[in-house]
Amino acid sequence: MHPQVHAPRFISCVDYIEALEKCHQQEYLKRCFGICNNQKEALSKCLHEARLETQKHLILKSREKQKGFRESWKKMDEEAYGEEEFLKKLLQREKAKRGES
Repeated sequence: MHPQVHAPRFISCVDYIEALEKCHQQEYLKRCFGICNNQKEALSKCLHEARLETQKHLILKSREKQKGFRESWKKMDEEAYGEEEFLKKLLQREKAKRGES
């Protein structure tokens, strides 16, 4: 069995794992004719869904973290240039009047 199958995030697939292991304990000739294919496909589907769920959770967590960073940067800019970056916009207008880049 794959080592990652025993990870806590795959608890929902325990029944499929046990069914496949039980099938693999049957006689060799039965297994070589694909008697365990249904259990294997069900386990693969379950593992895939569990991985997607974990991935979705990590993406949401990352977005929240990025949102916090953006808010921190905005707060730092407001402290440096005033609310809604008024001072920065004023400086940009003055540069434009003078013809500076």
